[in-house]
Amino acid sequence: MAKITGVKCIRTRHDGSWTIVKVTTDQDGLYGIGSATDIFNPEAVVQVVEQLFAPLLIGRDPSRIEDIWQTLHQSGYWRHGSITQTAIGGIDMALWDIKGKEANLPVYQLLGGACRAAVPCYGHADGRDQSELEEAVHKYKEEGYTVIRCQLGSYGGGGFLKDNEANLPDPHWSTGATFNETTYLNAIPDMFEKLRVKFGNDMQFTHDVHEHLTPIGAVQLAKRLEPYSLFFLEDVLPPEQIGWYRHLRQQSTTPQAVGELFANPHEWTDLIVERLIDFIRVRVSKAGGISACRKIAALGENFGVRTAWQEGGENDPVNQAAAVHLDRAVWNFGIQEINHFKDAECEAFPGHVVRKGGYLYSSEKPGLGVDIDEEKAALLVDENWNRKAYHFPYPTDRKADGTLVRP
Repeated sequence: MAKITGVKCIRTRHDGSWTIVKVTTDQDGLYGIGSATDIFNPEAVVQVVEQLFAPLLIGRDPSRIEDIWQTLHQSGYWRHGSITQTAIGGIDMALWDIKGKEANLPVYQLLGGACRAAVPCYGHADGRDQSELEEAVHKYKEEGYTVIRCQLGSYGGGGFLKDNEANLPDPHWSTGATFNETTYLNAIPDMFEKLRVKFGNDMQFTHDVHEHLTPIGAVQLAKRLEPYSLFFLEDVLPPEQIGWYRHLRQQSTTPQAVGELFANPHEWTDLIVERLIDFIRVRVSKAGGISACRKIAALGENFGVRTAWQEGGENDPVNQAAAVHLDRAVWNFGIQEINHFKDAECEAFPGHVVRKGGYLYSSEKPGLGVDIDEEKAALLVDENWNRKAYHFPYPTDRKADGTLVRP
């Protein structure tokens, strides 16, 4: 049996924001890779992987994936933190990658085999105004997408007022624009009304609120969007207010998708069991990897909740591959968020997932099917990059009075 001989993290992309875990064994050429990317706290994840987890893994049999997962889960005593879960997720993916290579099978075959020929995905259309948005929707439709996310600019777009339009105090804390919930609650239904007039009722649309609303505002938006038959409304409430999903379900039939900020099973379990949501959108790495997400999917199947694993523009090709392998094998799959990579980034990850039309296709090579070319990955990083000076906190929005808006 193979034994683990090393665990290391590889930082790549132009700003070093991607973190790839590589687990090596004593078998010649046998190793696995996983995604432990956290764009806001990358070095913290590296330290957990290399300082806490690596010594626990050296000499262990990599085939004991579940036992290793449980060991790592308890090794820091305080459980379910996003940094720890991301570190576990990266290692877990790497172990599944190794197991697939040992079995000479793609990971989705180890998970029970394919439930579908390819993985439907949705595009991200946005525009500074309605006209630009409609042009973007048309482009994605022509490319073969049947589900498209629609945004008026950035998250919260449609709800921002320029300083000369807002009623600001003196002095004020605005940096140019502030978020106004009433403006947003009027703009988004109007946006979808115009999209339905333009594209008809056959096109499937989603929208990401990104938790910008008060709880009652979230309920109001879900009700007002009912006539436009969304595929789902995403992250209308923050994790701190998930209890409001009970009220939202009583008031609206707009399908709900949530989970990209979840790292703790207590956040998603009741939502699934009580049938308060329609899609679970955790990121595979953030939830603890393939091992954790196959259990989430199984729970969802029992309660009619479908998967829509989260990607995000800052995510890497390895997490995308892990998500697509789950998508192939999970019966209650719903939709997969897509991610786009530059040519040089794809070259550094041979075997990456490929999009054709509105579908994603994973490599049929053993394991995750994606590899990392460490030399090319190193060339992606900017010359002046300094890992110790990395600083990229999540940008925040404010209301006119200066109050921070979540997330």
